Amino acid sequence: MRSIRVALAMSVITLTALGASSAFATPLKVVASFTVIADFARNVGGDRVDITTIVGPDGDAHVYEPTPADAVAMAKADIVLVNGLHFEGFLQRLVDASATKASIVTLTKGVTPIDFKPEFADADAAEGAGTGSGKTVTDPHAFQSIANAKIYVKNIAEAFCAADSEGCVSYQTNAAAYTRKLDALEGEVKAAIQSIPEAKRVVITSHDAFGYFEHEYGLTFLAPQGISTDSEPSAADVAKLVEQVKQDKAAAIFVENITNPRLIEQIASETGIKVGGTLYSDALSQPDGPGSTYIDMMHNNIRQIKGAILGS
Repeated sequence: MRSIRVALAMSVITLTALGASSAFATPLKVVASFTVIADFARNVGGDRVDITTIVGPDGDAHVYEPTPADAVAMAKADIVLVNGLHFEGFLQRLVDASATKASIVTLTKGVTPIDFKPEFADADAAEGAGTGSGKTVTDPHAFQSIANAKIYVKNIAEAFCAADSEGCVSYQTNAAAYTRKLDALEGEVKAAIQSIPEAKRVVITSHDAFGYFEHEYGLTFLAPQGISTDSEPSAADVAKLVEQVKQDKAAAIFVENITNPRLIEQIASETGIKVGGTLYSDALSQPDGPGSTYIDMMHNNIRQIKGAILGS
Protein backbone atom coordinates (compact mmCIF):
# COMPACT_ATOMS: atom_id res chain seq x y z
CA MET A 1 0.00 0.00 0.00
CA ARG A 2 2.87 2.33 0.89
CA SER A 3 4.50 1.66 -2.49
CA ILE A 4 1.24 2.62 -4.27
CA ARG A 5 1.09 5.93 -2.33
CA VAL A 6 4.73 6.64 -3.19
CA ALA A 7 4.09 5.86 -6.85
CA LEU A 8 1.07 8.17 -6.91
CA ALA A 9 3.04 10.97 -5.22
CA MET A 10 5.85 10.58 -7.75
CA SER A 11 3.31 10.73 -10.59
CA VAL A 12 1.86 13.97 -9.24
CA ILE A 13 5.34 15.50 -8.92
CA THR A 14 6.22 14.41 -12.47
CA LEU A 15 3.00 15.80 -13.93
CA THR A 16 3.47 19.08 -12.05
CA ALA A 17 7.02 19.38 -13.33
CA LEU A 18 5.91 18.61 -16.85
CA GLY A 19 3.17 21.24 -16.56
CA ALA A 20 5.63 23.87 -15.37
CA SER A 21 8.07 22.92 -18.13
CA SER A 22 5.29 23.10 -20.70
CA ALA A 23 4.22 26.53 -19.45
CA PHE A 24 7.77 27.83 -19.75
CA ALA A 25 8.17 26.21 -23.16
CA THR A 26 5.25 28.17 -24.57
CA PRO A 27 6.86 31.36 -25.83
CA LEU A 28 5.14 34.69 -26.38
CA LYS A 29 3.83 34.90 -29.94
CA VAL A 30 5.23 38.17 -31.24
CA VAL A 31 4.60 39.76 -34.63
CA ALA A 32 7.10 42.40 -35.75
CA SER A 33 6.12 44.68 -38.60
CA PHE A 34 9.58 44.64 -40.22
CA THR A 35 13.08 43.24 -39.79
CA VAL A 36 14.70 45.95 -37.66
CA ILE A 37 11.99 45.59 -35.01
CA ALA A 38 12.24 41.78 -35.21
CA ASP A 39 15.97 41.99 -34.48
CA PHE A 40 15.40 44.23 -31.46
CA ALA A 41 12.73 41.83 -30.21
CA ARG A 42 15.02 38.80 -30.52
CA ASN A 43 17.72 40.52 -28.52
CA VAL A 44 15.27 41.39 -25.75
CA GLY A 45 13.12 38.25 -25.80
CA GLY A 46 15.65 35.50 -26.31
CA ASP A 47 14.11 32.02 -26.21
CA ARG A 48 10.98 33.25 -24.42
CA VAL A 49 9.55 34.71 -27.64
CA ASP A 50 8.50 33.30 -31.01
CA ILE A 51 8.76 36.06 -33.64
CA THR A 52 7.01 36.37 -36.99
CA THR A 53 8.14 39.22 -39.26
CA ILE A 54 5.65 40.76 -41.69
CA VAL A 55 7.98 42.66 -44.07
CA GLY A 56 11.05 40.49 -44.50
CA PRO A 57 14.71 41.11 -45.44
CA ASP A 58 15.22 43.69 -48.20
CA GLY A 59 11.45 44.37 -48.09
CA ASP A 60 9.85 47.80 -48.44
CA ALA A 61 7.27 48.53 -45.74
CA HIS A 62 6.08 51.65 -47.58
CA VAL A 63 4.54 49.63 -50.44
CA TYR A 64 4.10 46.20 -48.83
CA GLU A 65 0.83 44.33 -49.46
CA PRO A 66 -0.14 41.93 -46.65
CA THR A 67 -0.81 38.25 -47.36
CA PRO A 68 -3.37 35.86 -45.84
CA ALA A 69 -0.50 34.30 -43.87
CA ASP A 70 0.21 37.70 -42.32
CA ALA A 71 -3.41 37.95 -41.15
CA VAL A 72 -3.19 34.46 -39.62
CA ALA A 73 0.00 35.40 -37.75
CA MET A 74 -1.62 38.60 -36.47
CA ALA A 75 -4.70 36.71 -35.32
CA LYS A 76 -2.57 34.30 -33.26
CA ALA A 77 -0.23 36.93 -31.81
CA ASP A 78 0.03 37.94 -28.16
CA ILE A 79 1.91 41.15 -29.04
CA VAL A 80 2.32 43.11 -32.28
CA LEU A 81 5.33 45.43 -32.41
CA VAL A 82 5.13 48.32 -34.88
CA ASN A 83 7.11 51.44 -35.70
CA GLY A 84 4.21 53.88 -36.02
CA LEU A 85 4.49 57.41 -37.44
CA HIS A 86 2.77 56.17 -40.64
CA PHE A 87 5.73 53.92 -41.50
CA GLU A 88 3.56 50.83 -42.03
CA GLY A 89 0.92 52.00 -44.48
CA PHE A 90 -0.60 48.51 -44.50
CA LEU A 91 -1.01 48.21 -40.72
CA GLN A 92 -4.62 49.19 -40.10
CA ARG A 93 -5.88 47.06 -43.00
CA LEU A 94 -4.02 44.07 -41.58
CA VAL A 95 -5.29 44.65 -38.03
CA ASP A 96 -8.85 44.84 -39.34
CA ALA A 97 -8.53 41.79 -41.59
CA SER A 98 -7.02 39.64 -38.84
CA ALA A 99 -9.41 40.79 -36.09
CA THR A 100 -6.42 40.35 -33.76
CA LYS A 101 -6.86 40.71 -30.03
CA ALA A 102 -3.12 41.23 -29.54
CA SER A 103 -1.64 44.31 -27.90
CA ILE A 104 -0.42 46.69 -30.64
CA VAL A 105 2.74 48.30 -29.27
CA THR A 106 4.06 51.43 -31.01
CA LEU A 107 7.79 51.52 -30.45
CA THR A 108 8.30 55.19 -31.30
CA LYS A 109 6.55 56.12 -28.06
CA GLY A 110 8.97 58.45 -26.26
CA VAL A 111 10.89 59.33 -29.44
CA THR A 112 11.12 63.00 -30.38
CA PRO A 113 9.90 63.00 -34.02
CA ILE A 114 11.58 65.18 -36.59
CA ASP A 115 9.73 66.92 -39.38
CA PHE A 116 10.48 66.47 -43.03
CA LYS A 117 9.88 69.08 -45.69
CA PRO A 118 10.52 67.81 -49.21
CA GLU A 119 13.38 69.41 -51.09
CA PHE A 120 11.48 68.69 -54.27
CA ALA A 121 7.93 69.86 -54.97
CA ASP A 122 6.55 66.59 -56.30
CA ALA A 123 8.00 64.32 -53.62
CA ASP A 124 5.44 62.21 -51.75
CA ALA A 125 5.42 61.27 -48.10
CA ALA A 126 4.24 58.21 -46.26
CA GLU A 127 0.81 56.81 -46.96
CA GLY A 128 -1.91 59.01 -45.56
CA ALA A 129 0.25 62.11 -45.43
CA GLY A 130 0.90 63.44 -48.93
CA THR A 131 3.31 66.28 -49.48
CA GLY A 132 2.73 67.20 -53.08
CA SER A 133 2.62 70.88 -52.15
CA GLY A 134 5.80 70.74 -50.10
CA LYS A 135 3.87 70.27 -46.86
CA THR A 136 5.89 69.32 -43.77
CA VAL A 137 5.22 65.82 -42.40
CA THR A 138 6.71 63.60 -39.71
CA ASP A 139 9.66 61.43 -40.71
CA PRO A 140 8.93 57.84 -39.58
CA HIS A 141 12.49 56.44 -39.86
CA ALA A 142 13.32 57.04 -36.19
CA PHE A 143 15.29 53.79 -35.89
CA GLN A 144 18.10 55.32 -37.98
CA SER A 145 19.19 57.10 -34.78
CA ILE A 146 20.89 54.71 -32.37
CA ALA A 147 19.66 56.83 -29.44
CA ASN A 148 16.12 56.14 -30.67
CA ALA A 149 16.91 52.44 -31.13
CA LYS A 150 17.54 52.31 -27.39
CA ILE A 151 14.05 53.73 -26.82
CA TYR A 152 12.58 51.00 -29.06
CA VAL A 153 14.41 48.38 -26.96
CA LYS A 154 13.11 49.87 -23.70
CA ASN A 155 9.55 49.84 -25.05
CA ILE A 156 9.89 46.21 -26.16
CA ALA A 157 11.16 45.13 -22.74
CA GLU A 158 8.23 46.89 -21.05
CA ALA A 159 5.73 45.25 -23.44
CA PHE A 160 7.20 41.79 -22.87
CA CYS A 161 7.19 42.29 -19.09
CA ALA A 162 3.53 43.32 -19.21
CA ALA A 163 2.63 40.18 -21.16
CA ASP A 164 4.92 37.75 -19.31
CA SER A 165 5.72 38.90 -15.78
CA GLU A 166 7.64 35.69 -14.98
CA GLY A 167 10.13 36.51 -17.69
CA CYS A 168 10.50 40.18 -16.80
CA VAL A 169 13.92 39.89 -15.17
CA SER A 170 15.18 38.02 -18.22
CA TYR A 171 13.79 40.68 -20.59
CA GLN A 172 15.28 43.52 -18.55
CA THR A 173 18.66 41.79 -18.35
CA ASN A 174 18.71 41.15 -22.11
CA ALA A 175 17.63 44.71 -22.88
CA ALA A 176 20.39 46.14 -20.67
CA ALA A 177 23.04 43.95 -22.31
CA TYR A 178 21.88 44.88 -25.80
CA THR A 179 21.71 48.57 -24.90
CA ARG A 180 25.37 48.42 -23.90
CA LYS A 181 26.13 47.08 -27.39
CA LEU A 182 24.17 49.97 -28.88
CA ASP A 183 26.15 52.42 -26.74
CA ALA A 184 29.38 51.02 -28.19
CA LEU A 185 27.95 51.16 -31.72
CA GLU A 186 26.96 54.79 -31.26
CA GLY A 187 30.50 55.67 -30.25
CA GLU A 188 31.86 53.96 -33.37
CA VAL A 189 29.46 55.79 -35.69
CA LYS A 190 30.23 59.19 -34.18
CA ALA A 191 33.96 58.57 -34.46
CA ALA A 192 33.62 57.52 -38.10
CA ILE A 193 31.66 60.67 -38.99
CA GLN A 194 34.19 62.86 -37.20
CA SER A 195 36.93 61.36 -39.38
CA ILE A 196 35.20 62.73 -42.52
CA PRO A 197 35.99 66.38 -43.37
CA GLU A 198 32.88 68.54 -42.90
CA ALA A 199 32.95 69.73 -46.51
CA LYS A 200 32.60 66.14 -47.70
CA ARG A 201 29.71 65.09 -45.46
CA VAL A 202 27.11 65.18 -48.26
CA VAL A 203 25.77 61.98 -49.84
CA ILE A 204 22.88 60.98 -52.12
CA THR A 205 20.40 58.14 -51.54
CA SER A 206 17.19 57.04 -53.24
CA HIS A 207 14.65 58.20 -50.65
CA ASP A 208 14.82 60.20 -47.44
CA ALA A 209 15.29 57.37 -44.97
CA PHE A 210 18.22 58.89 -43.12
CA GLY A 211 16.83 62.09 -41.61
CA TYR A 212 17.36 60.92 -38.02
CA PHE A 213 20.87 59.74 -38.85
CA GLU A 214 21.56 63.16 -40.37
CA HIS A 215 20.07 64.97 -37.38
CA GLU A 216 22.02 62.87 -34.87
CA TYR A 217 25.41 62.53 -36.52
CA GLY A 218 25.89 65.53 -38.84
CA LEU A 219 25.88 63.95 -42.28
CA THR A 220 23.75 65.53 -45.03
CA PHE A 221 21.60 63.25 -47.20
CA LEU A 222 20.01 64.34 -50.49
CA ALA A 223 17.28 62.23 -52.09
CA PRO A 224 14.76 62.73 -54.91
CA GLN A 225 12.01 60.49 -53.57
CA GLY A 226 10.82 61.93 -50.24
CA ILE A 227 10.28 59.82 -47.11
CA SER A 228 8.30 57.11 -48.92
CA THR A 229 9.05 54.96 -51.95
CA ASP A 230 5.40 54.73 -53.00
CA SER A 231 5.76 57.02 -56.02
CA GLU A 232 8.32 57.92 -58.64
CA PRO A 233 9.91 61.38 -58.55
CA SER A 234 9.20 63.57 -61.57
CA ALA A 235 11.78 64.42 -64.23
CA ALA A 236 11.81 67.97 -62.82
CA ASP A 237 12.65 66.65 -59.33
CA VAL A 238 15.52 64.58 -60.70
CA ALA A 239 16.83 67.54 -62.71
CA LYS A 240 16.65 69.77 -59.64
CA LEU A 241 18.55 67.21 -57.56
CA VAL A 242 21.24 66.87 -60.23
CA GLU A 243 21.71 70.65 -60.23
CA GLN A 244 21.79 70.77 -56.41
CA VAL A 245 24.34 67.96 -56.32
CA LYS A 246 26.62 69.87 -58.66
CA GLN A 247 26.36 72.98 -56.47
CA ASP A 248 26.73 71.17 -53.12
CA LYS A 249 29.52 68.92 -54.39
CA ALA A 250 28.10 65.70 -52.94
CA ALA A 251 30.89 63.30 -52.10
CA ALA A 252 29.15 59.97 -52.70
CA ILE A 253 25.99 58.38 -54.04
CA PHE A 254 24.38 55.13 -52.86
CA VAL A 255 21.68 52.69 -53.85
CA GLU A 256 19.40 51.31 -51.13
CA ASN A 257 18.63 47.66 -50.58
CA ILE A 258 14.88 48.26 -50.84
CA THR A 259 14.80 50.35 -54.03
CA ASN A 260 15.38 49.95 -57.75
CA PRO A 261 18.93 51.21 -58.50
CA ARG A 262 17.91 52.69 -61.87
CA LEU A 263 17.24 56.20 -60.56
CA ILE A 264 20.50 56.39 -58.61
CA GLU A 265 22.44 55.09 -61.60
CA GLN A 266 20.86 57.85 -63.74
CA ILE A 267 21.86 60.54 -61.23
CA ALA A 268 25.36 59.09 -60.96
CA SER A 269 25.71 59.21 -64.73
CA GLU A 270 24.54 62.83 -64.95
CA THR A 271 26.69 64.09 -62.08
CA GLY A 272 29.79 62.00 -62.68
CA ILE A 273 29.73 60.68 -59.09
CA LYS A 274 30.53 56.98 -58.77
CA VAL A 275 28.01 54.77 -56.96
CA GLY A 276 29.65 54.05 -53.62
CA GLY A 277 27.74 50.91 -52.65
CA THR A 278 24.51 49.83 -50.97
CA LEU A 279 23.03 51.30 -47.81
CA TYR A 280 20.44 49.46 -45.73
CA SER A 281 17.61 51.83 -44.96
CA ASP A 282 14.17 50.37 -44.15
CA ALA A 283 15.09 46.68 -43.93
CA LEU A 284 17.89 44.38 -42.91
CA SER A 285 19.70 42.19 -45.42
CA GLN A 286 19.20 38.48 -45.98
CA PRO A 287 20.78 36.36 -43.20
CA ASP A 288 23.98 35.85 -45.21
CA GLY A 289 24.23 39.54 -46.15
CA PRO A 290 26.24 42.39 -44.62
CA GLY A 291 23.31 43.90 -42.69
CA SER A 292 21.48 40.93 -41.20
CA THR A 293 21.20 42.57 -37.76
CA TYR A 294 20.68 46.19 -36.75
CA ILE A 295 24.25 46.48 -35.48
CA ASP A 296 25.61 44.91 -38.69
CA MET A 297 23.42 47.27 -40.74
CA MET A 298 24.85 50.33 -39.02
CA HIS A 299 28.41 49.01 -39.36
CA ASN A 300 27.84 48.37 -43.06
CA ASN A 301 26.33 51.80 -43.70
CA ILE A 302 29.02 53.81 -41.98
CA ARG A 303 31.76 51.67 -43.55
CA GLN A 304 30.27 52.21 -47.02
CA ILE A 305 29.86 55.96 -46.49
CA LYS A 306 33.32 56.50 -45.07
CA GLY A 307 34.93 54.28 -47.69
CA ALA A 308 33.23 56.00 -50.62
CA ILE A 309 34.02 59.51 -49.39
CA LEU A 310 37.58 58.95 -48.23
CA GLY A 311 38.46 56.30 -50.79
CA SER A 312 39.37 53.74 -48.15
